[in-house]
Amino acid sequence: MSDTLPGPIAHTVFEDIQALLVAPLFMALAVVFFRQAGLLTGGSAGLAFLLHYLSGWRFGLLFFLLNLPFYIFAIRSLGWLFTLKTFAAIALLSLYSEFLPRLIQLDLLHPVFAAIMGGLLAGISLLILIRHKASLGGLGVLAIFLQERYGISAGKFQMGADCAIVLAAFFVVDPWHVTLSILGAVALNLVIAVNHKPGRYMGI
Repeated sequence: MSDTLPGPIAHTVFEDIQALLVAPLFMALAVVFFRQAGLLTGGSAGLAFLLHYLSGWRFGLLFFLLNLPFYIFAIRSLGWLFTLKTFAAIALLSLYSEFLPRLIQLDLLHPVFAAIMGGLLAGISLLILIRHKASLGGLGVLAIFLQERYGISAGKFQMGADCAIVLAAFFVVDPWHVTLSILGAVALNLVIAVNHKPGRYMGI
């Protein structure tokens, strides 16, 4: 009997499609929680929330428009397939986030629960997309591009961008809601840190 372990098994087209349909739905539910509780998050979604709270424009539209410039960086650094999957995920999140409020009416939502549950849902969404070679675009794509092209640390750039968004949030929402938004970001990153480890997940 051979002791050789089987190699990674590629995802089928069907598996990729279901991931691209389901992951943005989880993120859209997180958006519903964050928006209902007046919270924010990081990345381009955080920018969309800031503009949404300031202007009253629809989150879905703002999120879609903000991500348009980042497709250039995605194509150059991550390829066409990744970019097309990411475009599909972003477009679906933009649609889902506007459609879900027609299906869900929350009469009571504790803001602490909204922060934690929203963060967990967002983390699960991103984890699914990562495993299917896609993302929700935005600053994460730019971070990868800057690292590959100019040697700038993607992690440090992302952290700096998220810190800037949090600081800007103090001008839009009160400190309590900023604190809860940080709690949601911790929950999100905890899901990624615990579940996304090289060599543990065999699908590609």
